[in-house]
Amino acid sequence: MIAIEIREPGGPEVLVPVERPTPVPAAGEMLIKVAAAGVNRPDVFQRLGRYPPPPGVTDIPGLEVSGIITEVAGGAGSFRVGDAVCALVAGGGYAEYCVAPAPQCLPAPRGLELVDAAAIPETFLTVWTNVFERGRLQAGESILVHGGSSGIGTTAIQLARSFGARVFATAGSADKCAACERLGAERCINYRDADFVTVVRELTAGRGVDVVLDMVGGAYFARNVDVLAPEGRLVEIATLQGAKAELNIQTIMQRRLTITGSTLRARPIADKGAIAASVHRHVWPLIESGAVKPIVYATFPLRDASAAHRVMESSAHIGKLVLIT
Repeated sequence: MIAIEIREPGGPEVLVPVERPTPVPAAGEMLIKVAAAGVNRPDVFQRLGRYPPPPGVTDIPGLEVSGIITEVAGGAGSFRVGDAVCALVAGGGYAEYCVAPAPQCLPAPRGLELVDAAAIPETFLTVWTNVFERGRLQAGESILVHGGSSGIGTTAIQLARSFGARVFATAGSADKCAACERLGAERCINYRDADFVTVVRELTAGRGVDVVLDMVGGAYFARNVDVLAPEGRLVEIATLQGAKAELNIQTIMQRRLTITGSTLRARPIADKGAIAASVHRHVWPLIESGAVKPIVYATFPLRDASAAHRVMESSAHIGKLVLIT
């Protein structure tokens, strides 16, 4: 099969198509003929040598795929050869074939093209477990989504709005802010022009928001704490601008705040399977009804993965980038 290899740590040009043996599914796994694979920021970090795959995981990048099952190993549950699926994987998505643990596979949503389905697993599972499980966002509450125009951001805005929350977001241009507001954000703040703490406090009569979903990290930490309402929850999912920050413990105590966060890739299959099952139960009806959808900005042939990474690093996109085999 053709797969994309990271020749050495470096820029997008180190992503090269090579021939690799087609993987063989182990017990509890399925082999998927990949139709499309999502491109995510962790793929860029892996290419740069800053996010190695977990032990025992292929060096081929790619954390989510869609396609058709071509082989099912023992213990893989109810899936059958010929089923259209999308799957969360710990690696291997940038290839013509990919193995996936059965608990991390979901039936492709009815009415959705496989190209779009490939943009679901990584972002929707990340948003679900962080916003709704760890962040405990409830109907009638409010959330601030940083990076609102990213794959994570566009997903979080739609899901939070669909479940009855008041949504605010941040983004870096007028076009991106407009896109966030079309997806359901009440207000998207251009962080280049305004301070999100000031704007959100004005919009909430000084109260702040119940949940902040953050991927910026240290550079935003103090202001994220400042924008939280009493009993608020700060959920960290990435550290794009620093992994360290100072913490005023008294503020946490006085306002009874919760600071949490998670990563997804290295978690046990059982954990990721439980998240997938919850997403299937709660979110699939929204996708199949058209109320929520993955936002695909552009597609690229698998062999042009380097071009997709250049767009990812430019941050010019709104939503997801997808490779097509």
